[in-house]
Amino acid sequence: MYPVLFHIGKFTVYSYGVFVALGFAAGIFWTYLNARREGINPGLILDLSFYLVLSALAGARLFYVLIEYREYVRDPLRIFKIWEGGLVFYGGLIMAGITGSWYILHHHLPHWRVMDLFAPGIALGHAIGRIGCFCAGCCYGKVCHYSFGVVFNNPRSLARLGIPLYPTQLISSFTLFVIFIILVLISRHKKFNGQVFWLYILIYAIARFFIEFLRGGPRGVTIPGLTSTSQGICLVLIPISIYFLILLGHHPKNRKEGKS
Repeated sequence: MYPVLFHIGKFTVYSYGVFVALGFAAGIFWTYLNARREGINPGLILDLSFYLVLSALAGARLFYVLIEYREYVRDPLRIFKIWEGGLVFYGGLIMAGITGSWYILHHHLPHWRVMDLFAPGIALGHAIGRIGCFCAGCCYGKVCHYSFGVVFNNPRSLARLGIPLYPTQLISSFTLFVIFIILVLISRHKKFNGQVFWLYILIYAIARFFIEFLRGGPRGVTIPGLTSTSQGICLVLIPISIYFLILLGHHPKNRKEGKS
């Protein structure tokens, strides 16, 4: 599509970087507003968001580089050009999860309430970021023989050129916007702390598992019967999320009226 938005002299503004930045901004803004509504210190939430952004970018990029290391053997400096595309969401989620848990414990914040607070914002930011993937051509789909196939012709695009592909980036974006709406509705009527976060993990893992069947290009180390590394992670996260939903839902001290 349009990997480059415009040029300012020798400076290039990439679509991918712009939409990723917009996604982070939208997710943080939504979380900040809800922190005020929930009575959680919004200043601490903004500080935590800053650390989460850095850790998520580092984890997402590191995961991508490990999977696609052959691309960077000849030109290692390309590792730092994240505005051109190349972030793996699960890598960012894992790294951000570790950072967030440390911060929450360090500042004695209500752990699962804070995790619930961030979940809708993560989905919203991710949905916007996927539009950047579509513009850059990364995360493209397999060859599509239906009328909704998308053809990438821009030579700077990361997708396969000149053939109709499944618009997996837009499918992912639409799915994440739907997940965002679901999480917002659940947040208003949740039964226990941690419900929103683990429902987010569960719903996204299920959706991502099936979307992966449509994804094209190298998909990392695979397990027999699966198409990608991400599918393997989905199969791990689905039972984990169900376990925590059951565990937290039956824990008397973790009901919504509690402070845990």
